[in-house]
Amino acid sequence: MIDPATTAFSPVLERQHFIVKKIGLSDYQATWQAMKDFTIARTEETCDEIWLLQHPPVFTQGIAGKPEHLLYNAGIDLIKTDRGGQITYHGPGQIVAYLLLDIRRLKLGVRELVRCMESAVIDVLKDYRIKAVARVDAPGVYVDNAKIAALGLKIKKNFCYHGIAFNVDMDLTPFSYINPCGYQGLQVTQTRDLGITDGLEILSNKLANRLQEKLLKGISIYHHDH
Repeated sequence: MIDPATTAFSPVLERQHFIVKKIGLSDYQATWQAMKDFTIARTEETCDEIWLLQHPPVFTQGIAGKPEHLLYNAGIDLIKTDRGGQITYHGPGQIVAYLLLDIRRLKLGVRELVRCMESAVIDVLKDYRIKAVARVDAPGVYVDNAKIAALGLKIKKNFCYHGIAFNVDMDLTPFSYINPCGYQGLQVTQTRDLGITDGLEILSNKLANRLQEKLLKGISIYHHDH
């Protein structure tokens, strides 16, 4: 297991605004602390980063979370975190992409940032001829009403952290122990169950590339809209 608080990362991809780091399997609490430390220490010159990783099994509850949305205690840790949203599950086989961004420099509002994140996943799935959509009433990405990606963010002084969780090849059972994102009976799915044979490595790279494209495109699109 890799501790992002102590590991010297090696950039795997760098473009105009972003350094993408592949971290591997990483403890949630340590990763969360590393994101907070990075955000506190960053300056106007700090390069934005995208962290790609997986977590050991853990439930996380956002600031809008309610205890009753944990339906069954299966011995999996529940961590109350500072992201938006409610309860979700992370586990091996799920790509987590954390976005550590200066949203003012990117000229993105929160709504535009969410749109960029959702459209990145939608475009990855489109490569496999799978139609996915976002929903206004429930942020995330869905295939036939089943959620395949969840998102949550923390914005602090124009800097953001947390990000998006994309289900690839995991044990989905723990999602049945919760009301995912606060919605009773919400179905979840993953790329493996949709017939996608590409694994975590390929899909992580695709997601990182799509996220960068969307965020950089957002600089011009949304700036001119304003």
